[in-house]
Amino acid sequence: MIINHNLGAMNATRNMGINAATASKSMEKLSSGLRINKAGDDAAGLAISEKMRGQIRGLDQASANAQDGISMIGTGEGALNETTSILQRMRELAVQGSNDTNTTEDRTQIQKEMNQLTSETSRIGNTTQFNTQNLLDGTAGVVTGPTTGSAGTFTVSAVTTADVVIDGKTLTYGVGGDGTNGKFADATTLATLIGNTAELASKYTASGAVAVLTLTQKAGHFSATLPTATGAGAVAATTAGVDKTAASSAFTFQIGANKGQQFTASFTDMRSSALGLAGAAGTDTAVYGAKYVATGAANDLSDVSTIGEHALDLSTSASSSAAIKVLDNATATVSGERAKLGAFSNRLDHTIANLGTSSENLTSAESRIRDVDMAKEMSTFSKNNILNQAAQAMLVQANQQPQQVLALLR
Repeated sequence: MIINHNLGAMNATRNMGINAATASKSMEKLSSGLRINKAGDDAAGLAISEKMRGQIRGLDQASANAQDGISMIGTGEGALNETTSILQRMRELAVQGSNDTNTTEDRTQIQKEMNQLTSETSRIGNTTQFNTQNLLDGTAGVVTGPTTGSAGTFTVSAVTTADVVIDGKTLTYGVGGDGTNGKFADATTLATLIGNTAELASKYTASGAVAVLTLTQKAGHFSATLPTATGAGAVAATTAGVDKTAASSAFTFQIGANKGQQFTASFTDMRSSALGLAGAAGTDTAVYGAKYVATGAANDLSDVSTIGEHALDLSTSASSSAAIKVLDNATATVSGERAKLGAFSNRLDHTIANLGTSSENLTSAESRIRDVDMAKEMSTFSKNNILNQAAQAMLVQANQQPQQVLALLR
């Protein structure tokens, strides 16, 4: 028996400290609900779970981004719904103006409404915004400027007085042609036959035995290649033309948690000028016979893309009838834009659903690493708590053992 060292008490104290520390850790986990509260609890698990948490929060924000994108797209498409209604009314006016039962005064009144509707179409394009950013005028986001189109050169080789058939129309080349019964001797007659504008006439040149047609292409109007021709004068495209395009705005949405996981939606300029509904006063449109109304205070537009724009001319039956084709082209353009925006919106709907599933699965995986099993940890806490109480009791017993030495000293 020794009294210099109370080994029993030391052992009980050490074990009591271990049990108390273990119970304290269990209490920390139970109170926070987390298995990992600091790096020392599970260094590797902490690193993995933090990376997963970043992914989860990124996915949730990406879902919110996609929802904002749908709202932006819906704003633009909703505005174009009204533009479509305006185009339908404008076409109705053009059909009305094509009828010669109208007097000059009647046509003046029709033109007034056409002017206002043209202005409103541009106003919608100028003022439709989402979060202060313009959507339908090609000025916000990543802007791609408009192109005027480039000329396409078409060569008619081996020109003789023999006939050539284009789309069932017999055309005879040569100075001797009189322009009747499908024959042509000049570019004006040719322009009439193939339905293009008088612009074709000014671009037509003939040199010796070869006739060259240089056409400026415009979107939705004249084709980049002439129809297949048979006969003595075959038509070949020397240089393909490039269609005219309107300006567009591109907006990029971050729809993933990581770098590069983006989606871009584009909005095309939908103002009157871009749709071919307005242009320089008195000039021809890309549809043969259609033109823009002449300058005059009554015909000035209140909303324009550039100074000097005027609406389609409905002053005659011929120009009104030709304007119908212009409006059909514009309606097709707007409908195509709406279809494109609708496709973007539907795609983002699926994106949101996928992001939600990914976030849920990652959250489940992160929970298995980071969260504590409450039932298991409560069992461990109860065990350590009981052991701690037992250690305290043994410490009392160990402290009483040295007193037994006094019996030997009596």
